[in-house]
Formats: sequence, structure tokens, C-alpha cells
Amino acid sequence: MQEDGKVVDGSLLGDANGLEPGTDRQKESGKWQRPRFTRKALMRCCLVKWIIASTGPKEQDDSSDSELELSTVRHQPEGLEQLQAQTKFTKKELQSLYRGFKNECPSGLVDEETFKTIYSQFFPQGDATTYAHFLFNAFDLDRNGSIRFEDFVIGLSVLLRGSVTEKLNWAFNLYDINKDGYITKEEMLLIMKSIYDMMGRYTYPSVRDEAPSEHVEKFFQKMDRNRDGVVTIEEFIETCQKDENIMNSMQLFENVI
Repeated sequence: MQEDGKVVDGSLLGDANGLEPGTDRQKESGKWQRPRFTRKALMRCCLVKWIIASTGPKEQDDSSDSELELSTVRHQPEGLEQLQAQTKFTKKELQSLYRGFKNECPSGLVDEETFKTIYSQFFPQGDATTYAHFLFNAFDLDRNGSIRFEDFVIGLSVLLRGSVTEKLNWAFNLYDINKDGYITKEEMLLIMKSIYDMMGRYTYPSVRDEAPSEHVEKFFQKMDRNRDGVVTIEEFIETCQKDENIMNSMQLFENVI
């Protein structure tokens, strides 16, 4: 995918061979530093761009207006102050996010078809249907087929401004498709294939048909410590935190969320 003039790998976990995404050289050793997610990075997030685009040119700073809006939808989310305490967004950011969310989803709930529409718009060069399905399920924690505004912004806060451990827990939940507490090779392969399908011809380097399978095999060799064929949350987090290349690649979340 081309982002701000840079080509990025389609994987959420980088290169299992220890190479920087999109390069053919070994990364120099050094202490990993968590990338700082600035407002510019926030605005590259597809889900944020989707709802901010609905707010229109006029921005209102009066919090009473936003509080009033919270009571006019079918599903009434928690107050802005409570959401501000639960996330790393400012009250003004939450107001903007909610205004756009309400415009796009007057009922106060977003469904899976909306997610598919969003990602088909932002990734027209590929097929985003499957990835949007998996991403929706990661946000839809109670598995009822819809996402509340609270769950939406709490998830975004983790992905864009959360700690390393919070991001890794969220990534594990994404890969754990059936939510049984384990990641299988099949699950990881489905996610990776869906990302490559979505990125389409912009994926770099060009992906051979067998590349996702090879990628998953290498990751499992690193993560499945006891060789039982599945990866637990403990194995996942421990391996990722000890692997500088995987940690560096966590910033790629902003390119596919």
C-alpha cells in the first residue's frame, strides 16, 4: 500500500525473517521505541476518516450540544466524560467522532455491512470484504452483530494510542477468529490472506500465492513455544515483545484500521 509516499507491507506482524517491512536489509539492532501516534496518524485511520468526513465543515465546541445529541439516538452511549476517562481521546476528539458516527449511523449502532462499505471505499484496488468481516468481529465483543459507539472508540483508542500490551491483546483477539483463546495456523492464514487481498496490487513486495502460508509458518515456529499447534495469548505477547521486528511492525495497524 502507498501511504504518504512510502510503500508498506500488508502484514500486521511484519516480516518473520527479521527484515523491516518493505525492505531487503537487516534492521540494525537497537532499543525498540513505541511509535507515537500523532493527530496526523489518527487521521490516516480509515475508520476515523470515515466518520470525520461526515461532520461537515462546521465544528461546534459546545459540549452541551454533544451531550444533547447523545440522548437523541436509539442506542444512547455513555457520557463524553466517562468515555474520555476510558479512552485516550480528548473530549473535543470524542465530540467530533460522535458527531460523524451519529451522521453515518443514526441508530447509534454500526453493522458489518457498513464496515465492508468503509473498507471497499478506502481499498478499492483489492477485495476488503473478508478483512472487514474479521475486523468487525474484533470490535463486536458481545457478538450481537452490531457495534456501539462506546466499543467503537474504545477499540480505536487501543489501536491508535494504547500501550504495547493493549495493542498485542487486541491483535490476538483479531487473529483468534473463533474466540476460543487460541490462534491456529488456519486462523492466522485467513487473516493474512484477507489483508493481502485487501491491499491488492499495492502490497509490497509482490505476493506470490504461497507467500502468506510461508509467512504464517515462520511466525508459528517463533510463537508456538511448546509445539502444540496453537498459540496462546501468553506465547503471542511474549514472542512479540521479544522480537524487535514484530514490535516495529505494530505501527502498521494504522495502515489497515
